[in-house]
Amino acid sequence: MTSYRKYWVLLIGVLIVTFGILGFCGREVYNQAPPIPTQVKTADGQALFTREDIYTGQSVWQSIGGMELGTIWGHGAYQAPDWTADWLHRELTAWLDLAAQDTYHQPYAQLPADQQETLRAQLKAEYRGSHLNPDGSLTVSPRRAQAMAQAADYYARLLGDDPALQSSRVTYAIKLNTLPDVQRRAELAHFFFWTAWAASTDRPGSVATYTNNWPHEPLIDNSPTAENVVWSIGSVVLLLAGIGLLVLGWSFLRKRDQSAPAAPVRDPLTSFVVTPSQRALGKYLFIVVVLFLVQVFIGGLTAHYTVNEPSFYGINMSRLIPYSLARTWHLQSALFWIATGFLSAGLFLAPVINGGKDPKFQKLGVDVLFWALIVVVAGSFLGEFLAIAQKMPLSLNFWLGEQGYEYLDLGRVWQIALFIGIVLWLVLMVRGVLPALLTKGGDKHLLALLTASIAAVGLFYGPGLFYGEHTSLSVMEYWRWWVVHLWVEGFFEVFTTAALAFIFCTMGLVSRPLATAASLISASLFMVGGVPGTMHHLYFAGTTTPVMAVGATFSALEVVPLILLGHEAWEHWHLRTRAPWMEALKWPLLCFVFVAFWNMLGAGVFGFMINPPISLYYIQGLNTTLVHAHSALFGVYGFLALGFTLMVLRYIRPQMAFSPALMKTAFLCLNCGLALMIATTMLPIGLMQFHASVEQGLWYARSAEFLQQHSVITLHWLRTFGDVIFIIGALSMIWQVIRGVLFEDPAPQTMLRAA
Repeated sequence: MTSYRKYWVLLIGVLIVTFGILGFCGREVYNQAPPIPTQVKTADGQALFTREDIYTGQSVWQSIGGMELGTIWGHGAYQAPDWTADWLHRELTAWLDLAAQDTYHQPYAQLPADQQETLRAQLKAEYRGSHLNPDGSLTVSPRRAQAMAQAADYYARLLGDDPALQSSRVTYAIKLNTLPDVQRRAELAHFFFWTAWAASTDRPGSVATYTNNWPHEPLIDNSPTAENVVWSIGSVVLLLAGIGLLVLGWSFLRKRDQSAPAAPVRDPLTSFVVTPSQRALGKYLFIVVVLFLVQVFIGGLTAHYTVNEPSFYGINMSRLIPYSLARTWHLQSALFWIATGFLSAGLFLAPVINGGKDPKFQKLGVDVLFWALIVVVAGSFLGEFLAIAQKMPLSLNFWLGEQGYEYLDLGRVWQIALFIGIVLWLVLMVRGVLPALLTKGGDKHLLALLTASIAAVGLFYGPGLFYGEHTSLSVMEYWRWWVVHLWVEGFFEVFTTAALAFIFCTMGLVSRPLATAASLISASLFMVGGVPGTMHHLYFAGTTTPVMAVGATFSALEVVPLILLGHEAWEHWHLRTRAPWMEALKWPLLCFVFVAFWNMLGAGVFGFMINPPISLYYIQGLNTTLVHAHSALFGVYGFLALGFTLMVLRYIRPQMAFSPALMKTAFLCLNCGLALMIATTMLPIGLMQFHASVEQGLWYARSAEFLQQHSVITLHWLRTFGDVIFIIGALSMIWQVIRGVLFEDPAPQTMLRAA
């Protein structure tokens, strides 16, 4: 029997080291998070607001959509301003105008250059040196208090119903009277002020702010730090070195096993009787495509808001489904249908691994899990609607409404319920896998890796519960990215690799030794970059230089294994020629081919485009991030979920034949539509914003002035072509699955027979 000891030692060693690094970074995040003043007061003793007011403002921000309406520290939606950068710039310009009037009795813009320079030096000294007092309070000058009041007044009018700002509301896709309560608007301003204070005040003992000089703001010399530049260059060097070592290592592995097993006469998976739990998966597949449909059309509505049109054919959609709610549902429905596709694939495999038999009460568990997911989806969607409509008490919002954190928007009650559902899935999977794993004899290493990845997928959603309503943003971001990055981009990658390897081995299409060794090495590669690479999301989230160093170093290594995915795609596609019966699996296989392509482009090329600190410094929160998000989330995980859906459908509906017309339309339009969205709109606007951010500052790249440019609006309209083509592809895919689930007889006895 082939020895895999060294591969297991490598993987376990990688996990120990990388999670140790992640733990060190977590300790740094907790200890160095930007402080929140106990009280903000003026130099003459006037109390402005307290820490509790800032916390309340954080809750108000969550209730209007949080990261789904603009961004904080660059994280969130891309249509409205980055509230941190925008507040900071408004406060700084207000201070300069007040100082110019007090000192020279003229507006700042009319002063000669030397006088402007003098005021800017005073501005920088006041803002960059704005440290807390020993008692934890913050003292601001009367002039700064006036500037803060002017900024707060602007936001009160913007989030209210001031007619003078209606044009800006339309541009930002902010609905009229987003916050009807005047007191809530004032509390929100306190939270915005604190995020800007952390971004403009030097960390004690440092020459950089709490957010590592982010955002770019020339008025107070917020510019990239020396460490930013050094680690950016280092990440590129490590990327090149990692690619070279990987190519050599992978070539060595391939040379060790060039033989492929003889393909069986018929598909081995068809030798099993379709179990009751597998037949029950039809409703999962139906929900996958229904939620996919919701996501696609809600996404179209979200894109429509970017062309400064609150109405759609005369219907004021912003009153019914405002932008923040549309974006919340767009992201959340995507996560729900993709996760359901993964869950259904696992539940299909469990009886296969168990020798073609259902463990006792397996079908009951599958049914209970399904209805639990339905409750979570419906409950979270309703809660988010009530919260953003300001119809839910603020005290209940975090628990039942809108948490406000991108990808984890659902209220905490629904989040806990979802975690319980995922744990139930883990139990159902283990009941199917464990007996086979404990059976003596045979090569169990690939199955052991699959089991470990199942456990990780089941448990690593849990860190999303490790923060509370008023947890520091830095700490919250640390745990949020454990879910968004580590859970999705780490353990789902390993689960997918192991699951596909197990399927192809079971089919007799690839040798088990090569598949096992390749899967173990791939898992090590995913983890070595993926685990500590989580920190690249936290460069400017109130963290210190060590966190930036870890993120820059390891996020470069994340890209390394992706360069081999083009070869992997070819290998998967080539399998269809190994046996005649593989033709029946042509379309699921094609999904996996496109997964590899988009992983290489979306996660690899577009991912590294924004990963180095110097790059992300200027483009965090711009449409360049949107390019990576769409190409990686749908291109990789979307196609993966669709591939799993088609594969499960093919086996549980053996009488069904995929429609070549529907499938060709689906694949052509989904890929072309996605490519057009990126090429005609997201990437060009992102690059324009990048230039504006470098030249003038992030505030301008996200401003109404920039977004109202004719060229930007035209580019947004051009996205219509890509959107329509994508929708046609989605409808074709959806109809194929619905037709297979609802209008084809379920498998009477056995799975798909060989052609």
